[in-house]
Amino acid sequence: MKILWATLLASVALAATPADARSRWTEAQANAWYAKQPWLVGANYAPATAINQLEMWQAETWDPKRIDYELGLAQGIGMNTMRVFLHDQLWQQDAQGFKRRIGEFLTIAQRHGIKPLFVLFDSCWDPHPVLGLQHPPIPGVHNSGWVQGPGMPGLRDRSRYPGYKAYVQGVIGAFATDDRILGWDVWNEPDNGADQYKGQEGKEPLVRAMLAQVFDWARDADPSQPLTSGVWLGSDWTPNGKSSPMEKLQLTQSDVISFHDYNWPETFEGRIRQLLPYGRPILCTEYMARGNGSTFDGSLPIAKRYNVAAMNWGFVDGKTQTRLPWDSWQKPYVMAEPTIWFHEVFRTDGTPYRAAETDLIRRLAAAPKGVVPAAVPVPPPAARKRR
Repeated sequence: MKILWATLLASVALAATPADARSRWTEAQANAWYAKQPWLVGANYAPATAINQLEMWQAETWDPKRIDYELGLAQGIGMNTMRVFLHDQLWQQDAQGFKRRIGEFLTIAQRHGIKPLFVLFDSCWDPHPVLGLQHPPIPGVHNSGWVQGPGMPGLRDRSRYPGYKAYVQGVIGAFATDDRILGWDVWNEPDNGADQYKGQEGKEPLVRAMLAQVFDWARDADPSQPLTSGVWLGSDWTPNGKSSPMEKLQLTQSDVISFHDYNWPETFEGRIRQLLPYGRPILCTEYMARGNGSTFDGSLPIAKRYNVAAMNWGFVDGKTQTRLPWDSWQKPYVMAEPTIWFHEVFRTDGTPYRAAETDLIRRLAAAPKGVVPAAVPVPPPAARKRR
């Protein structure tokens, strides 16, 4: 079995470097791009009517009216970006229709002053994605229908890899010069074990080998937008630190640095400080889990002070049910709601979960880059105590 895996990984690596792929952006190129952007603030987005990426984008469940309404809510509180997940099976199902719907999404987003960061692959949740009608939400359970891409069967089947290359280059190639797009997040949490699901043995080395190819496939499409993949798991992301092989790949291949953090504000700030020495723009592409100590009040002013982009998980409460905490997988909230919502900014009817939060986002978004208004005090690091 070890020989088989070694042979597979070697064959993946051999195909990983097309000769005409564009180079990784220099620090100067990355910072010049970032200087042209406003302070970026937004959310990870799926409409309330979609349980996952497939339901969001498939023709039968595509809901532009709802998307237009919800992106209007985002515009109203000053948000200017959204992180949005795509899926390789959508390309295989109907490439032309998928591109049309992406174009329609971009038209809606532009109308509301929002530039999306598109995610190509994802290692989180269900490892067996299937097109077509998606199952209804499991009562009381957080993100009960989200799917991985490409998923375990696809990772293990080398005959599918040309199709993944076609997807990456087809999507990026179609929009490579489209200034309505912020950038491309090529793989979400690639070393996430999705431990709720069995049968994922050997996942990390397969993902790591494919991620190296995905960066090259994406660069070969010559996008004018930056590429990234966010680190999220380890304790030391500093240059020459104790990063894992996956984290080193992500940090050395990304044009702009991105990360996830769902912890207390002092940990959030510590993560930023670990990443500053790379000399590149920093995007926090996931944060804000109220019950875990990560809040708008605690983290967002810090991000603003460091000019770090901030995209919280969740926007409008809906079929993903991510107002419910992670532990709902062990103890579903079927008899009562959690004491506080875990994620999400708005209720399904468009009213804010906490008006103080939406007011904070609006005030910070309106202030100049790097400036935290006096009404939103942020204590200096030395005065901030661990809780």
